[in-house]
Amino acid sequence: MTKVTINMNGQTLEADFNNSDTAQALLNHFPLNVKMMNLYSREMTYRFNEKLPAKKAKTSGYKVGDIAYWTPRHSFVIFYKQTGEIISDLQIVGHISSDVSIFDGVGNTTMQFK
Repeated sequence: MTKVTINMNGQTLEADFNNSDTAQALLNHFPLNVKMMNLYSREMTYRFNEKLPAKKAKTSGYKVGDIAYWTPRHSFVIFYKQTGEIISDLQIVGHISSDVSIFDGVGNTTMQFK
């Protein structure tokens, strides 16, 4: 596991990234400053231009606080609300141990990952 710090609007969250090929590819982009979109009132998302490796992508659910990569749109995703949806081609790369309710009601915002 690799510890990651996420900064947004003066607040700091802590996350653990796993050792998957996808997590390692994401970590290679750090430090990363990106504008994340708030989509579907459940997730913060950034879409990379290039495809990242995702050998273990599968159809699965997610937990609140999961950080994932969705292969069809090259999307880096933080799930902050549970809808019970099952998502295809999803690779879980980490989990935020801090309270993710701060994303609820936030619009598109710049976030820093390091």
